[in-house]
Amino acid sequence: MGDIEIDGTRSMNQQQGLIRQLRLQVGFVFQNFNLFPHRTALENVIEGPVVVKKVAREAAEALGRKLLAKVGLTGKEDAYPRRLSGGQQRVAIARALAMEPQVILFDEPTSALDPELVGEVLTTIRALAEEKRTMVIVTHEMSFAREVANRVIFIDKGVIVEQGEAKALFADRKEERTRQFLERTRH
Repeated sequence: MGDIEIDGTRSMNQQQGLIRQLRLQVGFVFQNFNLFPHRTALENVIEGPVVVKKVAREAAEALGRKLLAKVGLTGKEDAYPRRLSGGQQRVAIARALAMEPQVILFDEPTSALDPELVGEVLTTIRALAEEKRTMVIVTHEMSFAREVANRVIFIDKGVIVEQGEAKALFADRKEERTRQFLERTRH
């Protein structure tokens, strides 16, 4: 176990208020989206700002529309998750962005998607990387990781096997297990 530190605030051994403050700085995009099925795309995006941050509904809706446009879902504001097909993950990304986090965590953001829809989500994440957003992404999309990551950590069975600058790690793997994995997942 370890601590997470964001802007000098550590996650463990802190007062409850500091832990809450830290949580507000971290967005999380789950592999299965975790959208509210009974709420529209826009309602899913604005839930956090309205309920947690107490943002006025009108301002939250303006932000939500802007973020849905940013992730390529203009015109889908009133659609329910079941009607969005591949757009569900992008709504989840917009929802995370709505809280204005310092860090966004992605748990296998493409694993639950139809292969034909993976590109839409990767394009969205690539755009966030170009904005220099701090992201931690758990993925098996190695060609994507090679392209957008600054740093890569290869974990096998819960143990860090190898880590380093992305370009260096992909070009010159030091550990045999890393070599095996990357050879088997080469695209």
